[in-house]
Amino acid sequence: MKLLKPLTLLFMILFIFSCKQEKKTDPLSQSTLYYGGDIITMNGDTPQYAEAIVIKEGKIEFVGTTSEAISISDESYQMINLNGKTMVPGFIDGHAHFASFSAQAIGAQILPPPDAGAKNITELIKILKSWNTKENRDLTGWIFGMGFDDSILEEKRFPTKHDLDEVSKEFPIMIIHISGHFAVVNSKGLELLNINSETNDPEGGIIRRENGNEPNGVLEELAAIPHMLKILNPTSKVAADRFFEAGQDMALSYGYTTAQEGRTMENHEMLVSASEARKLKLDVVSYVDYLFVDKYMNSKWNSKTYSNHYRIGGMKLTLDGSPQGRTAWRTQPYLIAPDGAKEGYLGYPAIPNDSLVISIYEKGFKNNWQILTHANGDAAMDQMIRSIEPIASKYGNTNRRNVLIHGQYVREDQLDSFKKLDIITSLFPLHTFYWGDWHKEIIGDSLGNKISPTRTALNKGLKITIHTDAPVALPNLMRMVGISVERKSRSGKIIGANEKLTPYEALKGITIWSAYQHFEEKTKGTLEQGKLADLVILDMNPLKVSEEKIKEIKVLETIKEGVSVYKK
Repeated sequence: MKLLKPLTLLFMILFIFSCKQEKKTDPLSQSTLYYGGDIITMNGDTPQYAEAIVIKEGKIEFVGTTSEAISISDESYQMINLNGKTMVPGFIDGHAHFASFSAQAIGAQILPPPDAGAKNITELIKILKSWNTKENRDLTGWIFGMGFDDSILEEKRFPTKHDLDEVSKEFPIMIIHISGHFAVVNSKGLELLNINSETNDPEGGIIRRENGNEPNGVLEELAAIPHMLKILNPTSKVAADRFFEAGQDMALSYGYTTAQEGRTMENHEMLVSASEARKLKLDVVSYVDYLFVDKYMNSKWNSKTYSNHYRIGGMKLTLDGSPQGRTAWRTQPYLIAPDGAKEGYLGYPAIPNDSLVISIYEKGFKNNWQILTHANGDAAMDQMIRSIEPIASKYGNTNRRNVLIHGQYVREDQLDSFKKLDIITSLFPLHTFYWGDWHKEIIGDSLGNKISPTRTALNKGLKITIHTDAPVALPNLMRMVGISVERKSRSGKIIGANEKLTPYEALKGITIWSAYQHFEEKTKGTLEQGKLADLVILDMNPLKVSEEKIKEIKVLETIKEGVSVYKK
C-alpha cells in the first residue's frame, strides 16, 4: 500500500476537522441538551418534571433523566445549564391581535399605570405632544396612541376632539381605547375622515355628538374600527418594516411561539408579505372577519399547515362590543350608562338582524371553518346560542372546536349551552385586574364577581383557554397567568375568589389547552418527544412562588423550533 505524502495527509486531517467544526456549530443538526433547572413538561393533570430535554433539528428528541439524555445525544451535542431557571413549552395566546402589536409597541404610550402613566387627560396630552415628531408622524401620517382608559382616567370620561386639538390642530390625531372598540380623533382627523354633522351612524356603531349633531371626536365600534385599520397602516416600506419588527419583538419578549391574529381584515396582506419574505420568527394563525371570508378563505393560506409560519385557521364573528366600554350587549341595564345614553341602556348588538347572524354561522359550518365568536354581554351570547343551535343540528358538530371569545358576562345556563354545543370558552381573566373594580360599579357587586368565570366553566366540563386580547392589554402572558390565579383588581380587591385557577391550570391555558383550541396539540403545548422544540425559559417557577409573584415572572429566553429568537 502506497503511503500518503505528509502534506496530503495534513490537508486531509484539516478537511475532516473543518467538517466536524461546521457540523458542531450548525444549530439545527446539533443536539442541544438542557438540564439543571425545573423543566415542566405540562403533561397530565398534575405537574410533571424532567431532569433534561434534548432538541435536534427543531424538534424534541428526548425528555427524561440527564444520564439518559447524554446517552442518546450525538457526539457534537451542546449542554446548556439552566442554572435553576424554569423551562416550559412555548406560549400560545388563546386570543390576541398580533398584527396590531406593532401599533402598541410604536405608538404613544398612553396606557394607564402600571404600564405607562396616562392617569389623567393632562398627562395623556403631554405624552402625545412628546411623541409628535416628524419621524413618528411619517410612519402613518397620523399622531396616534394606544390604550387610554376612561375608567382609570381621573376625569372619568373620554377625551374629545377638543382635548386632542391641544396637541395639534395641524396634524390628524387618533387615540385608541384600551378595549380596541373606540377611537377619539381631533378636528383635523374628523375632517380627513369626512365625519361631520350630516354623517349618519353606521349600523353597529355610534358617532358621539355635542351641540346638537356635531361630532365630538369619539367613535364607537363600527364607527371607529374600519378607520383604525386604515390609519394605523404604515405609509412606506421602511415604516412597515419598523412596525412589523417592533410588534414581533414584543411578542417574542413575552414568550410567544404561536400568536393569533384574531380579526383578520386587510392586515392579512401584511402577514402574507412577512411570511413570504421569511420574516416571521414565530407561528401566526389568522381568523378572518366574516366580511372578508369570500376574499381570503379560498386561498392557500386557509390550512391546518403553516407556510413559512403563517396560516388561516378559520372565521371570526363579532356580536357586540366592550364591557368596560359599556357597548357589550346585555339583558339587564348598566347601572352607570355612557354619556348621552338613555335610561335602561343595555349596550347594543353588532349585528341586530338574527337572520344575518344565522346565515354567517351556516356559511362557516357548511365550509367546515372553525368559528371564533366575540361576545361579551349575555344578550350577545343568547344571540350566539340561538343562532348556532339549529345550524349545529343541521350540519353536525363533531370536532369543529368553535370558540367563544371573552364571555365576560356569561351566565351559568349559557355555559351549559356551550357545553352541549362543544364550544371552547376562551375567557379573559385579565379583566379582574384592569377593570374588576369598574365592572362592579357598572353591573353590580354580585355580577361583577362572576366575570370571566374560569372555575365554573372548568367545573361544568368545558374546555377553556385564557387570553390577553393584546393590544387591549400588553401581551404579557405571565401577568395573565398570575392574575388568573390571584384575581386581584388594581385596588387589591379579590374579584370572584371562587373563580381562581391554580397556577398549573393557568399555564395549561396558554400551552396545551390553547394548542388544542388551534388544532395543534399533536405538535405543541407539552414537552414530549417528536413535538416542536418551542420553549420558554422563565426566571422563576410559577408553580413554586407565591400567588402575588407569578405576574412578575420574566421571560429570559424564547426558543422557536430549536432556535433562540429572544434573550433578555
